[in-house]
Amino acid sequence: MKKRQAVFKSIVFCAGLFSCIFYFSSRCFALEARETISYDIKPVGSCEYQDFGPLEFRGKKARLIVFRTEAAGFKDKEVIFSESDLSLPLLVKRDITFLFHKENITEEYFPSENSFKLTKFKGDKKTEEYSVKGKRPIQNAILVPFSLRGAADLKIGSSFAITLPGEYTVKLSSIEDITVPAGKFKAYHFTSEPAKFEIWISADDLRIPVKIKGLGAFPYTLEMKKRVVQQG
Repeated sequence: MKKRQAVFKSIVFCAGLFSCIFYFSSRCFALEARETISYDIKPVGSCEYQDFGPLEFRGKKARLIVFRTEAAGFKDKEVIFSESDLSLPLLVKRDITFLFHKENITEEYFPSENSFKLTKFKGDKKTEEYSVKGKRPIQNAILVPFSLRGAADLKIGSSFAITLPGEYTVKLSSIEDITVPAGKFKAYHFTSEPAKFEIWISADDLRIPVKIKGLGAFPYTLEMKKRVVQQG
């Protein structure tokens, strides 16, 4: 009996979670993004960041972000619910397509417990599930460059500790003049230790992430080509 009750509770929880995801995902098509930033990906591909602004999620103020990536037969749409200042993720729903392979991933974040749970699905079948616990609340790699827009009192040498879930120190290393498809910018250049990524955000009031570089096994560079802001 107890086993049946546990299974029933699990089914109810999953149904509620996916109903919530479906509701907010469908809202993305009805709402207009407040800010859309498009990037070229080197060596190949493109991606787009859309900020749909504040909303209420699970009884608290949150933010809705959609990030789409397309590169050489690979497509990834990430619907991200974060804290209102983008500092921490709450829930991420990913729809991934690579050639004829499709996969859905749900990432549930628990900031108060310094943990997150990842669940993979193929169709309606759960294929993998695991949890990760960190030393501090776990960040989302997509959100990191955009969360830096709210960093106060930036100066050379400023640093921030983040968990992805690996432990990193993000440091403001320099201020540089850079050129991307969208134009020329004076930018804050952030580096990570260990060396996993580099981020350039415009050194002005907008703090736009204009260039992002991944230094992992498959290096890539994102360069901003266009930014559109909804007026009003």
